[in-house]
Amino acid sequence: MARFTLPRDLYHGEGALEALKTLKGTKAMVCVGGGSMKRFGFLDKIVSYLEEAGMEVALFEGIEPDPSVETVMKGAEAMLAFEPDWIVAVGGGSPIDAAKAMWIKYEYPECTFEDMCKVFGIPELRKKAHFCAISSTSGTATEVTAFSIITDYEKGIKYPIADFEITPDVAIVDPALAQTMPKKLTAHTGMDAMTHSIEAYVSTANSDFTDPLALHSIGMIQRDLVDSYNGDEGARARMHNAQCLAGMAFSNALLGIVHSMAHKTGAAFEKYGAHIIHGAANAMYLPKVIAFNAKDETAKARYAVIADYMKLEGETADDKVAALIAYLRKMNDDLNIPHCIKNYGADSYPCEQGFVPEDVFLAKVEDIAANAILDACTGSNPRIPTQEEMVALLKCCYYDTEVDF
Repeated sequence: MARFTLPRDLYHGEGALEALKTLKGTKAMVCVGGGSMKRFGFLDKIVSYLEEAGMEVALFEGIEPDPSVETVMKGAEAMLAFEPDWIVAVGGGSPIDAAKAMWIKYEYPECTFEDMCKVFGIPELRKKAHFCAISSTSGTATEVTAFSIITDYEKGIKYPIADFEITPDVAIVDPALAQTMPKKLTAHTGMDAMTHSIEAYVSTANSDFTDPLALHSIGMIQRDLVDSYNGDEGARARMHNAQCLAGMAFSNALLGIVHSMAHKTGAAFEKYGAHIIHGAANAMYLPKVIAFNAKDETAKARYAVIADYMKLEGETADDKVAALIAYLRKMNDDLNIPHCIKNYGADSYPCEQGFVPEDVFLAKVEDIAANAILDACTGSNPRIPTQEEMVALLKCCYYDTEVDF
């Protein structure tokens, strides 16, 4: 038996933010990241709409990119003091992911972070509060998913929390918020969405319910991402829908080792200048993982279906897989994303020598590989790598070399 779970209500399109006026409750805590939502006036609107709904509103501000375990615990303490019956998270993936984890700790104060990381092991929520997620970026789709990514900076590892309990009750997908994204963020979140769709389609947990969402979002992203990156407002609005559809697909079909590798490399090189931004990591690793997975005949056939849907050229399945890889690499070029870790600069742009020195990478690669194999996303990948294969795959992602194993 499989399960397909989405938010009970999803409000989308121009003016969708006003759906906040319809929420029923007495207290709402709004969780938000940096200053962009305040700067563009959206935070004031959100507070105003919630107050119009008759609620007392408190703010938990300043949630950082790649939110930490410490931030989660502080937010939960604030919730325990305020006692909201609605948690409203607004922004990109980071504040929404952090608020999901805070929600667990708020409802179950004795729950540890280790407890949260037990895959599909979270106890029943909604005894204290319901959850509304409002996305401002077009990539993570955490507003509709059963996932949250939290970083343990002491270990340099991102941990996925996975449970249908943390699927939001209400999702708001208003294109006005997405229009505020900087160009670089548009590129990274867009390739994150493309990775979600492709991994969901080839996942071992794919189904008749997830396949149409994955394929349709792939087609939308193919059509609109580069134009969105180049400032087309209509394409930007359509990408906001596309990433949400991709999220619906992967939340129910799960993901694969592109995400496993991205989770375990993202914070691993923090001491050497920067994170490897999640969407950029996915963009770099996706072509390599497709080549690796396509050694499995079932996965190869499904990649060929994707290539056909995208109207790429190729007579045989191998030709179509090659065309898909080439197309994705060209997208990375169009979006100014490097092809490998070696050329990933501290500002995320391509450069001759990136911020991760070769000797540092080689010293860490065995541990990164072991952690990636243990990641929650690995189990649904169509081809489960050995430790040796994961190390080799990570080296291909560092040097941009051919995957021939």
